[in-house]
Amino acid sequence: MIAKYKKNQREDRQQLIFSISLGLALAVVVGFLVVSNFRINQKRDELDAQRDYLQRQLQILEEKRDQVQAQISEAAKEDYLETEARERFNLKKPGEEVVAVLPSVDQPVQTEEQRQWWNPFTW
Repeated sequence: MIAKYKKNQREDRQQLIFSISLGLALAVVVGFLVVSNFRINQKRDELDAQRDYLQRQLQILEEKRDQVQAQISEAAKEDYLETEARERFNLKKPGEEVVAVLPSVDQPVQTEEQRQWWNPFTW
C-alpha cells in the first residue's frame, strides 16, 4: 500500500510537471503569435500610409501629364506657333514691318551702378 502511495505521488508529480511544461510551452507560442500579429499590423499600417501617399503623388502626376498634353495640343495649332514666334523671337512675316518702341529722350537711362538700392524710385 505504501508502495502504491509513493507510485501515485510520483505519477502525480510527473503529471503536474508535464502540465506546467505544456502550459508554459502553450503560453510561449501564444505570446509569440500575439507579438507577430502586432508587428504585422504595424507594418500593414505603414504600408497603407505609403500606398495613400503614392496614390496622391500618382494623381498629381496624372494631372500634370494632362496639363502637358493640353499644352502640346495647343502648341500644335498654327496660331500658337505664330504668336510664340512673334513674342519670343521677334520674328515677322514677309512684307511686315517691325516697330520698336525706344525710351523717351527726356528720361535718362540709368545703369545698375547709378541706381541706389535703398531708393525704390530709382529702379
